[in-house]
Amino acid sequence: MIKFFAHLKTVVRHRHKVMAHCFKVGLYRQGLLHDLSKFSPSEFWAGVKYFQGTRSPQAKERELFGYSEAWLHHKGRNKHHFEYWVDSGADNTFVFVKMPARYFGEMICDRVAASKIYLGEKYTDSSPLEYFNTRTNKRGMNEKTCADLEYFLMLLAERGEDYMFGELKRFIKGNK
Repeated sequence: MIKFFAHLKTVVRHRHKVMAHCFKVGLYRQGLLHDLSKFSPSEFWAGVKYFQGTRSPQAKERELFGYSEAWLHHKGRNKHHFEYWVDSGADNTFVFVKMPARYFGEMICDRVAASKIYLGEKYTDSSPLEYFNTRTNKRGMNEKTCADLEYFLMLLAERGEDYMFGELKRFIKGNK
């Protein structure tokens, strides 16, 4: 029961942080609807079962089984994950599609919020960039999406949250 409420609290806190960030960049609808699939049985109960509090429960599930059913469910329903934007080409190769700006913006809001939730007081504006550089599989991402993501995370690390979110808002408006 403790893991149930701890996971629920983590998901709700994360959603609220993403919502606040999305509102800063004008993504009101996406902020309100962010990660609702985490309340579906396949994602929520896996989150409870593998809850640790310091990282995504999907990481633990992946360690145990080599993949995460909860993640497969989540990424297939949430366009703010770059993994959603992978298709297969005519010659059985993967096609990495550039993310539309509004989902790209939500992805950044999500990454910043996740870093804040999991790192707590250890969070700095460099934390999302460090995670990107050490733990993101860039080979599975569109090159332009990857370059833009790195650019905005560098802005965050170098210029701070207010500046980065201001630039992100302009980027989203300019790429509708």
